[in-house]
Parts: sequence; structure tokens; C-alpha cells
Amino acid sequence: MMTDTAPPPAAATAPPDAAAGPAPPAALMQAATARIATLEAEAADFKDRWMRAEAEMANIRARARREVEEARQYAVQKFAADMAESAENLRRGLDSLPASEPGAPALLTKLRDGIEGMERGFVAALERNGVRRDDPTGQAFDPNFHQAMGEQETPTHPPGTVMQAWTPAWTLHGRLLRPAMVVVAKAPAAEIGGPGR
Repeated sequence: MMTDTAPPPAAATAPPDAAAGPAPPAALMQAATARIATLEAEAADFKDRWMRAEAEMANIRARARREVEEARQYAVQKFAADMAESAENLRRGLDSLPASEPGAPALLTKLRDGIEGMERGFVAALERNGVRRDDPTGQAFDPNFHQAMGEQETPTHPPGTVMQAWTPAWTLHGRLLRPAMVVVAKAPAAEIGGPGR
């Protein structure tokens, strides 16, 4: 006959340290301090990454704003250059008319006054939209805004100055559209050493 006997109770599985008893407080403190130091290093790394990402995003936003502003200001550059040429043509038309004199025919006077009024209105409209005309006569020659068409010896103008402008310089918000075509003064040969030097 079989007897029902209960199996022997299983030995309680305990961690090896459990047999030795709880860890000493100094060891627990050292482990906690190491864990805190690790977490603080990770937090500092995440904060550094976040700050760099924020700075990069601020740079991207600023660059995008600047590019949009430049595109808005200079999108009409070709059109503005064409309009500057039209303004120069109006001036050429005015210059081709005979000079105003007393006793000139009334029709000629009215024609001149009408074209002058159109030119003033046209140039004012350009200026309201950032297109500026600059007459460089008397200014120092600036290769960024002037195109030298020739040099002329003169004792009346300082060397390197624009003594005559054939056309004005045109800019759009400070950016060159059309350079001024100019004649630049240079010192007479006698002043720079004479013909033999």
C-alpha cells in the first residue's frame, strides 16, 4: 500500500547576499551616489543636446527670415533694372529737346514740361519702391558703383574723382542695378612728372 507522504518542503531560494544579511549602509550609499552621478551626467548630456538643437533651430529660423526678406526685396531686380533704363530714356528724351528760351513755341514748352512731369513722377515711384538714382559727379570714383568710360587730365578736379557722369548709378535697396558711366579726372602730365619721366 502506498502511503501519501508530502514531499519535503523546497528550500527557499535566497540571493547569496541574503544569507550574509542586508548590505551595509556605506555600500548602499556608494551605489546610490554612483547611480546619481550617472543620471546627472546623462541629464547634462541631454540638456547640452537640447540647447544645441535649439540654437540650430534659431539659426535656421533667422536664416529663413533673412532669405525670405532678401527674396522679397530683390525679386524685382530685373524689372527694376529695366525701369531704370526707361527712366534714363526719359532723361535722354528731355535732353534731346532744345533748351528752354524766352519766345520758344508754346508747344515745345508744353512738351518739355509734360515730359519733365512724367520723369519726376516715374522716378518718385521708383524711389518709393527702393530704386534710387545717384549722380556721382564730384564724388570719388568707386568701382563698385561706377564704370570708368575714360580718364581726362584736368587741373580743376582732384585726381580720382568723377568729373562727368554720362549716366547715373541705380541701386535697389543698396544693391547695384546699373553702374554709372563716368569720366574720371586725372592729374595733368606736368603735375605727375612731365612727359620725360
